[in-house]
Amino acid sequence: MLGLTKKDFSLFILVVALTLLAPIILNPFPVNSSLGQTFNAGYPALLQRFAIFGILVVGFNILFGLTGYLSFGHAAFLGVGSYAAVWMFKLLSFNIIPAIVLSVVVAGLFSVVIGYVSLRRSGIYFSILTLAFAQMSYALAYSVLTPLTNGETGLQVYPSDPQVLASVGAPSAPHIFGLPMAQSATWSGGGWVFTFEVGYYLCALMLILAFYLSIRIFRSPFGMMLRAIKSNQTRMNYTGLNAKPYMLRAFIISGMYAGLAGGLLAAMDPLTGAERMYWTASGEIVVMAILGGVGTLIGPVVGSGVIKYLENIVSKINDNVLHSALRALPDGLENFLVNIIHPFVGEGWHLTLGLLFMVVVIFLPGGLVQGGQKLGAMFNRQSGNTTAAERDAARQTPSKPAE
Repeated sequence: MLGLTKKDFSLFILVVALTLLAPIILNPFPVNSSLGQTFNAGYPALLQRFAIFGILVVGFNILFGLTGYLSFGHAAFLGVGSYAAVWMFKLLSFNIIPAIVLSVVVAGLFSVVIGYVSLRRSGIYFSILTLAFAQMSYALAYSVLTPLTNGETGLQVYPSDPQVLASVGAPSAPHIFGLPMAQSATWSGGGWVFTFEVGYYLCALMLILAFYLSIRIFRSPFGMMLRAIKSNQTRMNYTGLNAKPYMLRAFIISGMYAGLAGGLLAAMDPLTGAERMYWTASGEIVVMAILGGVGTLIGPVVGSGVIKYLENIVSKINDNVLHSALRALPDGLENFLVNIIHPFVGEGWHLTLGLLFMVVVIFLPGGLVQGGQKLGAMFNRQSGNTTAAERDAARQTPSKPAE
């Protein structure tokens, strides 16, 4: 189906289902309950970030996961894509189609330049070169190219901008052929409230397409060549194959994924600042990929979702929330547990992320996906052992004569 193997198609269907049903799955508690107000993550602003950063890390995984070349400057393409999209809003209209197309094209052209220079080196030298390019891009956007980027204030759309293709009566915010990104439908029942927003489902559709394309790349001859580069590039060169064109293509594809993510970020919020290109943003992309599972298909989606959940949900848990959740316990035990948990939530959510990252790197080098695979294998093994034991018992039990 769709040119995929049975296993890949099943994985693709799983991602499609989880993506489309995310507004329901991520709202497991009644909206007015204390648990719902704290742990529900199905609101549009966060769902959009889940999908957008999923696209970003899926593209990053094509470079890092297949070739082993670690880029510390991928946020530069994210920022360039965002700036290109906002300029389309300023010059043409708020229709997101031209903005997203230009963001992908500009990020791709930018990645050609950076990739051509950076791929002359490998290993840590390649990583440092990409980091240097990203920091130069940040410095240019922050101070040097102020007429194009609006410096530290950030690039945004003003009423005085030309918007030459804007039609009379068109929404004064990002839209797709007149359908505003912020338009939503709400369904409620039994204390639950689910919001289905146009902007999220646009991002969800892009994530599904990006994930499908990544599967095809992973399983293609091109993907096999990239794996060969990661496995032993020297031996590949000895066979007479030039690895550089393949690596440059992977770098460009990865950069275009980042440009798409940047364009979608601008479509959700048409205000772009230089901070999207800072080195910490690139580091976050690397952490997402490693946490989910580098080189796996679904790992980037899992890693980006976990980090964005920690950043937006765990970070807002304070002592009042903890006391409310533990109020059924005796006062002494309640206060003790609150004091234990307090450093790991709220402003200390980075500590939780750091511990989780340490556990994954030490015990699950394949990321959270490897952890899930190990759990699945363990349950299958137990089920298999039970079945074998039943078969042995059946063999040892004498058959009852027919009556």
